[in-house]
Order: sequence, then C-alpha cells, then structure tokens
Amino acid sequence: MKLASLRHGRDGALIVVSRDGRRFARAHSIAPTLQSALDRWEECETELRKLSDRLESGAIEGEPLDVHALSAPLPRAYEWVDASAFINHVILVRKARGAEPPPKLYTEPLVYQGGSSVLLGPRDPITLADPAWGCDFEAEIALILGDTPEGTTTKQAQRHIRLILLVNDVTLRNLVPEELAKGFGFFLSKPASAFSPFAITLDELGEYWRDGRVHLPLRSHLNGKLIGDPNAGEMHFSFFELIAYITRTRSFGAGTILGSGTVSNADPSRGVSCLVEKRMREILENGQALTPFLQWGDEVEIEMQTKDGESLFGSIRQRVIPRNHDPHQPS
Repeated sequence: MKLASLRHGRDGALIVVSRDGRRFARAHSIAPTLQSALDRWEECETELRKLSDRLESGAIEGEPLDVHALSAPLPRAYEWVDASAFINHVILVRKARGAEPPPKLYTEPLVYQGGSSVLLGPRDPITLADPAWGCDFEAEIALILGDTPEGTTTKQAQRHIRLILLVNDVTLRNLVPEELAKGFGFFLSKPASAFSPFAITLDELGEYWRDGRVHLPLRSHLNGKLIGDPNAGEMHFSFFELIAYITRTRSFGAGTILGSGTVSNADPSRGVSCLVEKRMREILENGQALTPFLQWGDEVEIEMQTKDGESLFGSIRQRVIPRNHDPHQPS
C-alpha cells in the first residue's frame, strides 16, 4: 500500500496511491491525515487497504496524481530521529573533518534528533542563504513508527513499523565542526529534511525487505548525472537494532520518523549518497577535494527502483535556491 499527503493545511490530506504512482483516491472518510491514521492504525489500516485494492483493481477510477501537489507524507512529525547505520559513511565523514571514529563504532549506532515541525515535500526547494556553509544532500531510508514502547527488542521491532520512505537529510557541512566542538550536537547545521512522495507498507518491498534492511540500491543524481547507487542492504545496524537502541531509555509515539543515515558502501564503484564522501575520496586519491558542495541552481534527485524498474517511493527532486527566492522563477 502506498500512502501520500496532498498539500492541505498544516498536516496535509491523506490519499492512497496506485502502485504505478499515477492515480490516487482521497482517504478523508477513513482518516483526514496520515498522523490521524497512525494514531488509529489498527482500525484504519484495514480500510485503507480496501481503498487501495479498489483503486488498483479499477473498481474506482481515482484521480490523476501530480507529485508537485504533494507535501511530505508527514508534513510535521512528533519526532525525527536519525541514525548513522552505515559504518563506511561514519569513517569517511570523520576523516573529512579530522575527527577519530567513536570508540563504539561497531557496537552502538550514532543517533541525533533533528527538527520535525517543518518537513519538506518531494519537490520543495532547498533554500540556502550562503553557499559557503557547505550545503550537502544525504540520501537515506526512513521508517515511520507506530507507538513503540520503551525496552522494545530487536525481535519485537518489526511489529511497530508502519511505513517506510526515502529522505534527503540536508547538512551544512561547514557549520558542523564548530557546532560539535561545543559538545552539544547538531543544530544550525541541520536544516529541514525532505521526504519521498510515497510512504509504503513493508509488504510492498517483498523480497527486498530482509533482516530489517532494504536490499536495493539507492540512486542519487546531481544535475542529471548519476553520482551513486550504493546498496542499502549493507547497513551495519539494521532497523531492528536501531529501534531497540533508541527505546533503551524511552518510548516513542506513533508518527515518529527514524532514519538510517546516509546509505554508503565501501566499494568506491558504487559512488556516494552525499558530497562529503566524494570529496573525502578525492582527497585520499588526489590530495585535494575537487567537487564543490551544492551551489544555487544545483538539482538533486533521489530514488529507489526495483530490479524491474518500479519506483517504489517516487523520487525526491530538489533545486537549491537562495533564501527568499521565488521557487517558481529561474535562478
């Protein structure tokens, strides 16, 4: 089942989307918003699946879908928790800023809590006041959780997963070192994240969902050129392990988003899911970084396809624009 949100008010209007992503049916008679459906998932899921089946079978015609009309599936969330479950990414990023890997690199995931009151839709621009801040994209996978109690184990974790989607977790790299030097974590260096058009149920992944991981490449394009397609199945910490880790000391409410961190493979032929990794590899090979961070006018696209070319989540496509620039006018 594919779910999405039309732009409407603060929290969007919930819709069910056809498997090919071309048609939709309004779900307001079941739940006005995705958050409302998550709050009453046990009763809403069955009705949403019935609506999805009717749309897919042609029993209802539905309406044509324009992805530009979509907000993030959750335009605002109670919590946005992002991990760093790909060890290769942690190592390269730490090298880039001259920091040592954490001592428990292989046994405990890194986790931070980002802003969640404003989450961007799949075609919303990245607004950037100053290119000197080192704007970078980060292609990730994320879960939307139901109510998840404190002390959830890895064996219990899957029952609390409601939906899965893609995210661009934007980072202002040149602001990171000074922030972390204060010893209090990311803040200014983490502007609003953007999410894929569709959030899907785990059954839509079929064979690609195993061991709490998505075993498919995540493709990132920069200005129309493929920059990387690392396999997301090489996640060191599975989503099950991430859920068990974050619930060690507290519970999480329905609508919490949990990110995987930047998808990264040790094999350089798979490219990258962020520019800081590409720059670090250039430094290791050439002694200097050759690729600039994102500039005004650059466009980033993130998408995940099956072996048959099906776009599971739709694509995130964002253009970088100056702050206060009209996104409908050319840069």
